[in-house]
Amino acid sequence: MDMARKRWIVVSHNAVEKPVFYHCISRVVDRKLVFGADEKEKFRTFMRMQENFTGCRVVCYCLMCNHIHLLVEVAPLPEGGFSDEELLARLRAIYNEAEVGEVAKELTEARCQGMAKRVAGIHARYTYRMHSLSEFMKTLMQRFTKWFNRTHARSGNLWEDAFKSVIVEDGVAAKTIAAYIDLNPVRAGMVKDPADYRWSSYGEAIGGGARGDGKKARAGLVRALRAHQGGGVDDALWAKDVAREYRLILMAGAVGKLEPRVGGDGTPGPKRKGKGMSAGETAREQAKPGEKPGEISLGRMLRCRVRYFTDGAVIGSRSFVNEAFARARERFGPRRKDGARKLRGSGAAAAGTLWSMRDLKQAIG
Repeated sequence: MDMARKRWIVVSHNAVEKPVFYHCISRVVDRKLVFGADEKEKFRTFMRMQENFTGCRVVCYCLMCNHIHLLVEVAPLPEGGFSDEELLARLRAIYNEAEVGEVAKELTEARCQGMAKRVAGIHARYTYRMHSLSEFMKTLMQRFTKWFNRTHARSGNLWEDAFKSVIVEDGVAAKTIAAYIDLNPVRAGMVKDPADYRWSSYGEAIGGGARGDGKKARAGLVRALRAHQGGGVDDALWAKDVAREYRLILMAGAVGKLEPRVGGDGTPGPKRKGKGMSAGETAREQAKPGEKPGEISLGRMLRCRVRYFTDGAVIGSRSFVNEAFARARERFGPRRKDGARKLRGSGAAAAGTLWSMRDLKQAIG
């Protein structure tokens, strides 16, 4: 496991039986509000292209005006690698037909001449960039930066720093982080209903999009909520119960009573002053009878900014976080006996259900 402060990555995906999710965050340099509608649409296009090429799945996302949130599932490479046809299909996601044709010609010649090593070399030229979070994010951010700089006649890095990521356990943790991501525009006061923000997984799933009518977004959310149960992605699960379950979670985290939605054109609602409420403000304004000052429900916690979800390094059950700690024991000092740390402050409503690798009041290790 890579224990860099900004980025924790499970190195050996082939050794992982459970799904591997990452909450990835990146901010624009100087945090300028440079992402308008065109920029968000272009980023989403590049994101989907990279998905098709790399095999990494964006199960949830939200594109804000100066930062992005992605919940990415990184599956292991297929056992035995790819067939030539599968490799070429992946290449078509990001290369033009002429370039793919040249690769196909190379493969055909190598196969005809019985040059197995050459065939393996051609595959390796591209597959090292597949099923890798680092390669997925690096290429996505670089490609978007080139387009943005060319479009806006600028130069230099667009992003504030290298992206940071948090390892997220499947099940409750993945479901919670997905809702937290989709509620970003609600916390920012841009919309009252997350269904009205079209540059998010939920907004796309409900309102559709220019391509696919939201099918890819719905499939991602099904994966976020059901991956722990095993099996693939069944679009019927969305209509059966996932849409309703996820809607209820989002409603609990949104401000005000929201009626069930079946549509939504993705047009942002009126902007509210401010940039969302802190945990203390939310608790004071929404505290229920019998609650102590500062106490909030799990649903209302999602309306707050929860730093653990962006800086906690590993988020999941106590056993999941402790297992991650054990795999990286050498990174920590001898006085630290386990990895799981109880969520406090704005994350306290999830304490005992979700745990973090980082205390956030102390440095790692």
